[in-house]
Amino acid sequence: MKTGMEKTGRNIKATRLETWAMPGVPDVVLLDEFGNFHFVELKATAGNAVDLRPHQVAWLTNHGHGSVWVMVKKHKTKNQPEQMFLFKGADAVDLKMEGLKVEPYHHIAGKIDWTEVFTLICPTTSHTIP
Repeated sequence: MKTGMEKTGRNIKATRLETWAMPGVPDVVLLDEFGNFHFVELKATAGNAVDLRPHQVAWLTNHGHGSVWVMVKKHKTKNQPEQMFLFKGADAVDLKMEGLKVEPYHHIAGKIDWTEVFTLICPTTSHTIP
């Protein structure tokens, strides 16, 4: 994600959050060039299950009306390339229960276009997240 962010040429600052003081807070907070914050929970999976813990589901759901995201990397297999799925935080309950069967906000198979991904997470114009 960090390398991809640098490739966009945008002035986005990322801070890795690892805290036990506030369980459930996403892994990364991004500050875009407009002063807006965006939270991203990072997950990786080999199958379809997405391992969100109860505190994470609660945080993502409570803050799901904001710019809160779950980015899931699905490892490359013999039959499929590496994939990246982007979900809104509001989808956390369904994502926990159904895994990657949930319709993602965005899906990429193969080479990731990081400019596109970061434009979705951190829009280049000031507007409400759909």
